[in-house]
Amino acid sequence: MTPSTVRGRRELSIALQSDEDLATYASLAPRIEELGFGTISVYSDLLYPSPLLPLITIARATRSIRLGPACLNPYLLHPLEIANQLHMLDTVSNGRAYLGLARGAWLGAVGVAQERPVRRLCEAVAVVRHLFSGNDDAYRGEIFQVEQGTCLAYRPVRTEVDLMLGTWGPLGMSLAGELASEVKIGGTANPALLAPAKKSLTHGEMRAHRPPGETGLVCGAVTVVDDDSARARRLARAEVAMYLPVVASLDPAPDLEEVDLAAMQSLARAGQHDEAARLIPDSVLDRFAFSGTPEQVATQVAALFEAGATRVEFGTPHGLTAAHGIELLGRRVLPTVLA
Repeated sequence: MTPSTVRGRRELSIALQSDEDLATYASLAPRIEELGFGTISVYSDLLYPSPLLPLITIARATRSIRLGPACLNPYLLHPLEIANQLHMLDTVSNGRAYLGLARGAWLGAVGVAQERPVRRLCEAVAVVRHLFSGNDDAYRGEIFQVEQGTCLAYRPVRTEVDLMLGTWGPLGMSLAGELASEVKIGGTANPALLAPAKKSLTHGEMRAHRPPGETGLVCGAVTVVDDDSARARRLARAEVAMYLPVVASLDPAPDLEEVDLAAMQSLARAGQHDEAARLIPDSVLDRFAFSGTPEQVATQVAALFEAGATRVEFGTPHGLTAAHGIELLGRRVLPTVLA
């Protein structure tokens, strides 16, 4: 998908975790495609398996749906290896793969310092594109270098890179406006974040002489949908409690001040997810998750599209069971918001 096809589009997509058995991906993916979702993403979270094998399985089980990792990071993977993985996905999917890149999270737990994240992302993209172009000139970045005469030992399926950057901050947004077909704010369902995001995107687009609005704007978050709204929202709270302490500081809304994030993080780390979940009020839950009945979730999605989102991605666990949640999203949410 190129920037020109992103522009003006409204799309719903599904994100899956990378630790399922392969039969689950082979079963879910064709149904997700059949229901009308436009993209399937697989998370690339620290300490989870690589998304590569699940994505290959999904590619083999589908015909037309776009797919990719959300997101790889250039601290754990060199751009050469990122290029290799993208080529592998493009090969098996006949050119349907997108490249999701982000700075990553929790890398301090494995001793990786995340210095100069915007520069590192910028140069990682440049190296991948340099390698895919077949250009054998030297690339001299501040972080990454490619010696003259260095070329891939294969011919990429496409020289174009369908790039999605994952970020929250204005510098990352601006970089996406320069380089990416899409930018994703991961872990949010908050329409209030989109106006400042679009402003930063426009700054980047102007620097790169791209038309305003060329970069797609994606929001994705924990999703739990069920006809039993109370059960769905209870499960969503427990899921959000695991990552809210990480992303809360990135959302400027004032009512987060009433949430004891330190206590929540301590409870979540101790496996006391129900106790951690009780610390999340309704107003906060609705900014960090899609939850409730299909009608409630459709209302949340419609608000994001109204605020300028071009794609909304439903994250795990989707429902009380994944298959039933995806079915509800495809049959009762998607037709409502994309009508």
